[in-house]
This record gives sequence, structure tokens and C-alpha cells, in this order.
Amino acid sequence: MLNRRILRIKAFKVLYSYAEDQSMTLEEAESQLKESLEATRTLYLFMLDLIPALTEEARRRIKETSAKFNPTEEEKHPNMKFVENQVAPLLSEDPDFQKIISKRCLSWEQHDAFLRRLYDIVRTREYFIDYMNAPERSLKEDAALFRRIFEDELVDDEELERILEDMSLWWNDDLAYSLTWCCNAMKDFAAGKRWTLPELYKSDMVKAGHGNPKQKVDSDKDFVFKLLRTSYVNYGKYLKRIAEMVPDWDDNRLFVTDIELIVMGLSEAKAFPDMPLRVTINEYVEISKFYSTPKSRQFVNGLLDKLVKKLIEEGEIVKTVEN
Repeated sequence: MLNRRILRIKAFKVLYSYAEDQSMTLEEAESQLKESLEATRTLYLFMLDLIPALTEEARRRIKETSAKFNPTEEEKHPNMKFVENQVAPLLSEDPDFQKIISKRCLSWEQHDAFLRRLYDIVRTREYFIDYMNAPERSLKEDAALFRRIFEDELVDDEELERILEDMSLWWNDDLAYSLTWCCNAMKDFAAGKRWTLPELYKSDMVKAGHGNPKQKVDSDKDFVFKLLRTSYVNYGKYLKRIAEMVPDWDDNRLFVTDIELIVMGLSEAKAFPDMPLRVTINEYVEISKFYSTPKSRQFVNGLLDKLVKKLIEEGEIVKTVEN
């Protein structure tokens, strides 16, 4: 499930916490990383559970209006297409899904105001109106509808952001990625596949038969924990090297995020001799675009490139592949 970019970001955030509190032990840092990694999959489960919750909200509305003293003909004979969608039962009646949802204490029940607002928004969308008016009823069509909801309605929703922030400190910035996996689940349903919990690491998914069976796959779990350990152990040494390269800047004037990204880039270059240098530099430059200042891209790119080359000359870093 988690790719190398996400793994680097997770390790970066833990290292940032260490920079803020250097009393943190390596064991504590690794524990934080483990929690953060699993939290992304938990968020995916929570968002996937939105499907039966939103379906139930629609069913409640129909019951409410049909029970009115003097309902209209439309309220007497409502369009049941959404309420009877074929996706929601694949989750609400799946014992494995329900077991893990219960075990992780995930529920939308206390967020009924959000469900009401979301349903009010969705039912006004042209794609939803077209769906309701189309005579066809199929699992493929239902899955496409929910994929559209995941893609269009949830990212940048301030109320949802507040809900997620209150539920887990690890969910910050994970929503878009988790929704991508919800969309993947909709594609699987449309293809007639049963829901299964995705492996936590992309490498494990490939090994489990979701990729080229002849492809050599390195462990993503080993990668991210080795990256964090190397960054933690070498933090002070690499911080000093960074300061030496920018003598006109004192430590307090360097952006902490830039420092962490450069330390991690150096650590990755050291820990993985067979990782092309350009791949490593490009990854941390890309991450800097989202987690640092507008000028960080050039700063991280230039300084990381110079420092790695210098450490290669000194024998601190060894590369076994062309850069």
C-alpha cells in the first residue's frame, strides 16, 4: 500500500520530531514510525467505511420524508437506486471488513452532521443526478459513483479535516493518498473482486502476486526503518557538515525542514549504495515542495548534491551504481 515517497515522508516527519526533542530515543522514534505507517491504512479503512454510512444517511432521509403527514408523490415513491447500491453491502456485510473496523474502533455515527452535509452536497451534483436518472443498475455503475465522490468531494473539506485531526495526529496529510486506495477498491469491486485488506507495504503487495512475479523486490519495510535509523544515528554529524557548507548561516537561521531533508538525503545515500544518487536527490527535492519554503527546492537540491559528492570523495559514502 505505502510507496517509497510516502515512506520517506513518514520517516522525515519522525526525524523532524527528533529535531524538536532530541531526548527521543531511537526506540521511541521507531515506535512513532510504526504507528504513523499503520495509521495511513487505518485512515483508508475509515474513509472506505464512509460508503455504508452515507448509504444509511440516504436511507434515513427516505424514511423521514415518507413518514411525513402529507408526503408528496415523489416522497411516497422515492428513487431507491442510491440506497440500494451494490457497493455498501460488500462492506457492511463483509465479516473481515467489519471485524477490522470494530477492532480499530472506527465509526461515522458521531459524525452525523458531516454525513448530512456531504449527502446534501452530493445529491446536487450533476454526476449524481445523472446516476439517479439512468435506468441501469449495476455494481460497476455504483462503484464508479463512489469513486467520483472520493475524487471530488472529500479533499480540502475543512469539516472533514477537523474530524480527522481530532481522531489521529498521524492522519495529517494522509487523506489524498488514502482516498486513492479507496478508488482502487472501487475498481476492484467493479471487476468483481472481494474486498481484502491491502498489505501495508507496496513491496509486500508485489510479493503477494500483485506485480511482475519475476521482478526482484526489496523490502520497503527494511528500507524505511534503515533510513530512519541511519538518519537518527548520523543526525549530529550531518548537521555539522551542513553548517560547514553554509558558514554565513547560523543554525537558527536554517529552516528545520530543509535540514531534516538534507540529513535524510545524506543518510539514504549512505545506507543504500545501490540507490542512484539522482533518485535520492530528486525525491527530497520533491518532498521539499510540500513541506518547506518556496526557495527550499534549490537549496536542498544544491546543498545535498554538493555534500553527497564531498562525502563520496572522503569515503564516507560509497556508491555501487552510476549516479
